[in-house]
Amino acid sequence: MERGLSANTLAAYRADLTALDKWFEGRGTILPEATRADILEFIAWRVEMGARPRSTARQLSSFRRYYRFLVREGVIKEDPTVDIAMPKIGRTLPKTLTEEEVESLLRAPDVRDPLGYRDRAMLELLYATGLRVSELISLKLGQVNLNQGVIRIVGKGNRERLIPLGEEAQLWLEQFIAGARNEILLERHTDYAFPTRRGNCMTRQAFWHIIKRYAAKANIEKELSPHSVRHAFATHLLNHGADLRVVQMLLGHSDLSTTQIYTHVARERMKELHADHHPRG
Repeated sequence: MERGLSANTLAAYRADLTALDKWFEGRGTILPEATRADILEFIAWRVEMGARPRSTARQLSSFRRYYRFLVREGVIKEDPTVDIAMPKIGRTLPKTLTEEEVESLLRAPDVRDPLGYRDRAMLELLYATGLRVSELISLKLGQVNLNQGVIRIVGKGNRERLIPLGEEAQLWLEQFIAGARNEILLERHTDYAFPTRRGNCMTRQAFWHIIKRYAAKANIEKELSPHSVRHAFATHLLNHGADLRVVQMLLGHSDLSTTQIYTHVARERMKELHADHHPRG
């Protein structure tokens, strides 16, 4: 498989290929000997079971990578996925938070408690930088430069980017590292910027539950995830006139078209504001 892929991407590919392998097992087929008809039959079965187009497209992408690898290695002569068309996926706009909702979310943690202080610092950093959740929870102290006010992130495809912290997030992060972080760790030592009580790296699932809990406390009724705050970061930057290329670099997108979806979000927000406040809206 290609180098430079994230652990989460590799895990998804592995799960997709395992599912295909198990399905073939019951039919007396093995992965390297599968034909185009075999794979189409699997896809049809998945659709019958209720699989969505986006899920099917992701699985087909995994299969293509696998069979292209086998062709390159000389294990098989023809790629059985080469003539299978990707399912059409409607472009959905990400749900985002208003600036007022973000402020409510940021104020939700009880900063008198060390863990609450940690959560506030994480939320501030997430909104200030637009990090992916995996980048946030695995952030290490060595990646933080408080003197220059930036963090260094190695994202998807091993692409490195420097992201400015902003005054507010830098203040929360600096005060957390100097105080509450030590209270959480006690005598333990770790390089992770936002450790658990055990000194470990927080899991994605744990931070997802943190977001859900604080959203409920802030009376935000939308379905939220860590990615919602990343969406808010990008959308609010564009709403305030940021250049799309700059937002692309900050998010770590390799393709500008991935970032362009946020221009649609910003445009819809402008339409709503016009309708609400213009006398002839």
